[in-house]
Amino acid sequence: MNTTPAIVTQAGAARLPRLALLCLCLVYALVGFVGRSGWKFADMGALGYMAELAWGHADWWRPTLAGIPSEQGALLPYWLGAWMLQWGDRGLDAQWLARIPFILALGAAMAAHWYGTYYLARSPRAQPLAFAFGGEAKSTDYARSIADGGLLAFIACLGLAPLAHETSPELIQLAFVAIYLSGVSALPLRPQRACLALIISLMGLSISGAPALAVIFGLGALLFELYQLFFASDHAPNQYRGKAGMLVLLFSTLACSVIATTLGLWRWKLDAPLHLASPWQGYIELLLWFTWPAWPLALWTLWVWRRQLWSIHASRHLALPLLVLIAVLIATWFMHSSEHTLLLALPAISSLAAFALPTLKRQVASLIDWFTLLFFTGWGLVLWVHFIAMFTGVPPNPATNISRLAPGLEAQFSWLALAVACISTIAWGKLVHWRVGRHRRELWRSLVLPAGGIAWCWTLMMTMGISLFDYTQSYDRWAALVAQQVNAPGCVRTEQLNTGEIAALRWIGKLPVSTPTLSSDCPWLLIAPGPNQSLPAQIDTSQWTSKSLVLHPADSSIGVWVLQRR
Repeated sequence: MNTTPAIVTQAGAARLPRLALLCLCLVYALVGFVGRSGWKFADMGALGYMAELAWGHADWWRPTLAGIPSEQGALLPYWLGAWMLQWGDRGLDAQWLARIPFILALGAAMAAHWYGTYYLARSPRAQPLAFAFGGEAKSTDYARSIADGGLLAFIACLGLAPLAHETSPELIQLAFVAIYLSGVSALPLRPQRACLALIISLMGLSISGAPALAVIFGLGALLFELYQLFFASDHAPNQYRGKAGMLVLLFSTLACSVIATTLGLWRWKLDAPLHLASPWQGYIELLLWFTWPAWPLALWTLWVWRRQLWSIHASRHLALPLLVLIAVLIATWFMHSSEHTLLLALPAISSLAAFALPTLKRQVASLIDWFTLLFFTGWGLVLWVHFIAMFTGVPPNPATNISRLAPGLEAQFSWLALAVACISTIAWGKLVHWRVGRHRRELWRSLVLPAGGIAWCWTLMMTMGISLFDYTQSYDRWAALVAQQVNAPGCVRTEQLNTGEIAALRWIGKLPVSTPTLSSDCPWLLIAPGPNQSLPAQIDTSQWTSKSLVLHPADSSIGVWVLQRR
């Protein structure tokens, strides 16, 4: 017997208007990719690897940047960006071409996430309670409404906005994780499509820098299907489908291992557990803000659906997202609490959050609405005040704060950016007006304001505030200043610089930089400063003359000593 805590009427299973949902996804996917410079450090570093491949300076099977191999072992993300760069010139303006595959990847992640949550909601043990006299939500309508809520929870996660708009391998991995979840979720209902999705996702993860996760996901889903086959009675009618899925999972997992081993894609960046005791507080803080507001709803889901979770008939809608979530959380813990790794947990945690929606009481839903309304409206007003001050100098206090944050900033005004910001603000007002009205039945209603609020604030930052963010988050100004200090470069050696800084010097500063392994007799040396921005102790002053120390205009942690050989 399916004892479900979900009580949903047919009216409550109304789906979110498709046009509104598509517009939200389109705006969210485009804003942040279009009209900006490369950001530090992962975004610019990935662009550097793509440019090296596109311009024939690196081996396509062993991507390098100035001789530095990629730490992640990612191939597919760099290939996609390099192929797009080959359609443009070698100038800085061509970098928008490299972002096209990543825009599509974010769109694919959102689409796959919707379908994955939909098929999870179609599973027998996820269905709402059947009423004695009828009127309960139909299975497909209920699943669509849950999927809408899951997608809204995904977009609303605070950590998604900045990292999902970078040209980093993790965004491609995010798309494949979402496709994987849609595949394992759809296996009982759409076996052929599910098997294709599983093959694509696991292979894609393997060549995108996450072969270990691909193997864990494949083995985890295989064990779950074996368990379902032998113990879950509601899986019995689809035994032949389960067996086909298990064969595909087994084949894909083995293929991922072989491919990763053959191409040398395994990258182990793990710390010993004894060394990880100290940063636990930072790890918890990262989890709390990065996955907000999905994590409270996900915890509530695990609590109210606990009977299905601990039952011998393990529920797909709980077990499969938990498999992904636990694997990613453990990987994040052992990899220095990396935000980029935690990004891969968002499809799973937002799917779990969606199943809290049919169990929320009206008072809890109202609390979420009012908190979200006050938080994002207040934050949006603060952004507008600071952006007005940035262009006009009024009010003076915000203008002073911006000058302190970005000294020397010359903000570039754009009527198009102003129009987009105004339209998004009007849309937010319309959304608030709709939500505070008499719309209290839809399952997804509690996540409309969180998703709309984060999309609105992100749009404001990436339109009216794009000058400020480019100035503080990009290497453009810094690389240009370094290039001015290097006369007749010929050959420039770099030491102790990260890949983002090297890529900026090569792409923006147009300096022929190299590493010590490639050249040791260059007339110029660019080296990161020592403690208190001093000249590093290993520099032999009898051979080198310090010309200048060039710091990032808005970030003193980024700098380089420009040295010339005597």
